[in-house]
Amino acid sequence: MIDVLLTHSYHMHFDRKQARKMQPYPPLGTLYAAALLRQKGYRVAIFDSMLEDPERGFPEAVARHRPRMVAICEDNFNFLSKMCLTRMREVAFGMIDFARARGATVLVNGSDASDRAADYLEHGADCVLLGEVEWTLVEMVESILCNSKKACREIAGLVYLDPSRRTLTRTAPRPLMRNLDVLPFPARDLVDIGRYKEVWKQAHGYFSLNLVASRGCPYRCNWCAKPIYGDSFHVRTAESVAREMEELKVQYDANHLWFADDTFGLQSKWVDELAGQVEQRQAAVPFKMQCRADLMKESTVNALRHAGCAEVWMGVESGSQKILDAMEKGLQVEQVRHATEILRRAGIRACFFLQFGYPGETWVDIRKTVDLVKQTRPDDIGVSVSYPLPGTRFHARVREQLGEKTNWMDSEDLSMMFQGPYTSEFYRALHAALHAEVATWAAPDGWKPSGPQAAACTAEADLARLHELWALVEQMERQCQSPDPTPLPALAFSGAITG
Repeated sequence: MIDVLLTHSYHMHFDRKQARKMQPYPPLGTLYAAALLRQKGYRVAIFDSMLEDPERGFPEAVARHRPRMVAICEDNFNFLSKMCLTRMREVAFGMIDFARARGATVLVNGSDASDRAADYLEHGADCVLLGEVEWTLVEMVESILCNSKKACREIAGLVYLDPSRRTLTRTAPRPLMRNLDVLPFPARDLVDIGRYKEVWKQAHGYFSLNLVASRGCPYRCNWCAKPIYGDSFHVRTAESVAREMEELKVQYDANHLWFADDTFGLQSKWVDELAGQVEQRQAAVPFKMQCRADLMKESTVNALRHAGCAEVWMGVESGSQKILDAMEKGLQVEQVRHATEILRRAGIRACFFLQFGYPGETWVDIRKTVDLVKQTRPDDIGVSVSYPLPGTRFHARVREQLGEKTNWMDSEDLSMMFQGPYTSEFYRALHAALHAEVATWAAPDGWKPSGPQAAACTAEADLARLHELWALVEQMERQCQSPDPTPLPALAFSGAITG
């Protein structure tokens, strides 16, 4: 018997798009929680459902470990968890039901549970842990398993059902950690790293692992949900990050890293310190990360290159300044062009996240985004449509338009869930054409693949097929216009830009 079985409810097994990409990473947030519990002396185990069928594997893990408590702690550094996918929620409910039936106390943490605490509690969870999970989880374990005499109402960061009145009760918010270095490194030894390595090597010819240098993002794009860290930003010391990079390189034999930070390299001085620490330890490993285009200054990019950066994903969103202003992105289109040039001169891959369908976007705005892509020729792109998530100003504007479907089923869904400019079918055609366009000049994978996928773009890059895809987009643009699209936000007419 163990004290706590930790798990999460993002499962590649149920996500068609991610299963094809086959770029799995261990559940970092869950591993942080496990590491702290273990440091405090508790017996912990992890059921990692990233590469398992959870409906088979979770019952087996519960039977094997016989936990007193089950904690479904999402990897809050995984953007797929932040999307609150419906299929993953269904599996989480099944886990809760199974664990409760075996006598375990069940705690839940994550973006979806924060947004839908009542649903998780009604499906049997004892408590939902809000915000940053590690210390709240420690206090709950002390209270429930060790009889610390601290009642739920005295523990910050909880939502639970009052047993007498059956009403939802929230305790005081838990302050976020300022010193992230107090946490031990994630408990990677509790998952099957060898299997991750095998999957990566087979699919891509290299092995990538994930880590984070910071938590949160201080920018306030009005479509971005932040149920865990809000608008805060806290960063680890450069020395701590370099030590972890060295560990992943030496102990785990990783030859590529993914920094899963919302915004990496926010402070140029910190990036300089990281480059120095990495060089001192000879810990450089090619890595990719995500950042803002306006932070890609010449000096910062040079420091990133010395630290090992090989690929930067920028939240470009749109090639239309009108749409960027409506999103309150605080970004100029010319900054995207400039950042791409700087990265290219430094030998770093420049990649774009793009978003279509924001209220007020027209065919002219879409063409501006397509033209930006064709002119700057990013090394890779990610294409999505505007996705209303609770807690955002964007969601508040379109909430009354949402029907029964309020989340995507999986990351390939690409459904418009409000009255956007066009129907979902148009954006799916646009998605296919843009990806095919980029495939004509870019490698199909994020890090120079040498495995079976290395030649995967040849058919997609066929120019005749590309012409057909763009012709279909033009045709569907005329056929798929929404009769009553949501208008441009009033803010956009003021020209206001906020950071």
